[in-house]
Amino acid sequence: MSDAGGMPRVRPREDRVPWARRVRATIANQQFVLFVVLVALLVFFGSQNSRFFTTAEFTNLIIDFCGLILLAVAETYVIISGGIDLSVGSTVAISGVVGAFAMETLASHHVGEVAILLVGTVVCAGIGGAVGVLNAVLITKANLVPFVATLVTLSAGAGMALVFSRGADVGSNPAAISWSATGAWIFTWESMIVIAITIVLSLVLHFTAYGRYNFAIGSNAFAARVAGIDVRRHVASVYVVAGVLAGLTGMFFYIRLGAGAPTSGIGDELNAIAAVVIGGVSLVGGVGVMTGTILGAMILTVVTDGLIFINIQPTWNQVVVGAIIALAVVLQSLRPGRQGASA
Repeated sequence: MSDAGGMPRVRPREDRVPWARRVRATIANQQFVLFVVLVALLVFFGSQNSRFFTTAEFTNLIIDFCGLILLAVAETYVIISGGIDLSVGSTVAISGVVGAFAMETLASHHVGEVAILLVGTVVCAGIGGAVGVLNAVLITKANLVPFVATLVTLSAGAGMALVFSRGADVGSNPAAISWSATGAWIFTWESMIVIAITIVLSLVLHFTAYGRYNFAIGSNAFAARVAGIDVRRHVASVYVVAGVLAGLTGMFFYIRLGAGAPTSGIGDELNAIAAVVIGGVSLVGGVGVMTGTILGAMILTVVTDGLIFINIQPTWNQVVVGAIIALAVVLQSLRPGRQGASA
């Protein structure tokens, strides 16, 4: 082949070696890299201690993953919309404490265990939703930036959890602990419910108009408003969703502990944000995939549990997690155009 001037046209090197282009595209796919890292971590910890591959340990891994993933999903929605929510950890605490008081009251009136857990779930979700509404009002009505607004509710929520509980665990429900230990194979009933919620919210984010609005607002709020999207209303709803998920996480911890602890979830907002960043969600909004967040949460869980399993002091956890976050940010910067993740 030749060009208009009669000179032979030289094909670009990438065209002559399409496999090289495919290799580069595969390496640039952060979800693929994260999956490889996850498998490598599992193999490493398993090689260090064969008990790591037991059914009991995988059950523990899934339970710990479920304790993080709902908060990570909440942060995914918020961060993709262009915001951030620092209050999810304290919302877990206050929701769990208030829910525990409600369940303790029902138990004193000899209400059945199933009814107690159902009411507790509704109360925890309601308290979380109320915190989300407060965040939404501060951001959309008082025009506070999300960082400041959620920092306010983070501090207030943590303080209120301690005040209401007087610094002690609330309630004692051995039946809840027993129920949390039952299930099928490596999945407890509790973890199956959390995984189902995660799957539903993943589908909503990527296959509904609500999810498309979320990406549009995070990419360019002004353009989204011009396109007819009610930006304030949508942003408010995202924070309410995040609050409800944090409230449900409070119920998750209640069932695991059999009580509402005022320290449950405190600090977990940082781990949730870390999972989102590791998963490739852009902190400036508009870009991300839920599978990345799920893989990020899995990696954090395996690292945290694995280091303890091979007798590495827990103080090293944050060092390793920091290194993983740095690597994830580097991978983001290497992605071509840093686009397409939201497809």
